[in-house]
Amino acid sequence: MTIADFGAGIAAILVTAQFVTLALAAWRCRAAAGQLAAPNPAPGVTLVRPLRGVESHSVETLNASLRLDYPLYEVLFCVAEASDPVVPLVRAAMAAHPLVDARLLIGVDRIGANPKLNNMAKGWREAKYDWICFADSNLLAPPDYLQRLLATWRPDTGAVSAPPIGTEPIGFWGAFECAFLNTFEARWQYAVDTFGFGFCQGKTLFLQRSLLRERGIAALADEPAEDAALTRIVRAKGLDARLVSPPFPQPLGARKGREVWSRQVRWARLRRATFPLLYAPEIVIGFVPAAIAVAVAAYGAGWSVAPSLLGLFVAWYGGEALLAAVAGWPLSFNLLVASVLRDLLLPALWCAAWSGDDFTWHGARLTASEPFEIEAR
Repeated sequence: MTIADFGAGIAAILVTAQFVTLALAAWRCRAAAGQLAAPNPAPGVTLVRPLRGVESHSVETLNASLRLDYPLYEVLFCVAEASDPVVPLVRAAMAAHPLVDARLLIGVDRIGANPKLNNMAKGWREAKYDWICFADSNLLAPPDYLQRLLATWRPDTGAVSAPPIGTEPIGFWGAFECAFLNTFEARWQYAVDTFGFGFCQGKTLFLQRSLLRERGIAALADEPAEDAALTRIVRAKGLDARLVSPPFPQPLGARKGREVWSRQVRWARLRRATFPLLYAPEIVIGFVPAAIAVAVAAYGAGWSVAPSLLGLFVAWYGGEALLAAVAGWPLSFNLLVASVLRDLLLPALWCAAWSGDDFTWHGARLTASEPFEIEAR
């Protein structure tokens, strides 16, 4: 085998993976045809929203929770401290929708080191219905949010989830976060879910209480992140974790580059700590490895390297732009530049995931490895 053959083989694998995942994500994430009707009869659902601080679209996301077009549900807003600045916004939202069954729960049930899980726990305890949905504070729930979760459920389902889709970005760093969330992370999640290897993501976690019958929500404290713990539980029971199609929006607003990078490092370290064998191949899924393989193949075959790389560049990022257009996601020149920067930084992100365990989350210093500890910020 010549060096050209080797480069061409690797390039073929990487480019094929890129376009297969783009096609699968475009199919799964295309805009919904219309709003789903609630099932009849509709099971009762408890929507638990853990909150901390005020975000750029807090008023919008809080009120969306109380405008769901579903006949039988309650909303439990969970806050750790009464002094949290989001509390007045919650009270105002509930006052504006007095006919919705909603409560504000304040306090912490310390069941582990995960501060978000400690905040969520009281919602699990107070839920009146057996179907329970945990939705992050910055998720913008559409009116048919709950019926779309129920429609995804199958007899062999243990949990239904959905990755966040960045919308309404402001500035370059908002586009940078979209480049990670949308055309990269969501794309790969929907691709692996299509082949039956779906996993939970904490932005939306929808399950039945009976899944955690033995230990309750404390079972989700066995991993640094509750979504990783839920994925393990679901798979251990021989069930599937399924993703909703299409996913739900997360309005971003303005972002800071340091914050976006810090989040990505945190998520990468959690993925590496909980599923290391699945995380390891992430080093080869960006543009840089494919470009190196194409350059090696072109050089070995005696072709001009520059035109080969230009063709790959246009096809690679043109495909991502087409996915964003089909799915109705943000699409701009900023996104193109941000996507290139994302791929240039992916090797550094992969190395950061393997080189450390610590990260800051919800004001706590945590470690991705077991056993993990918590200390004050």
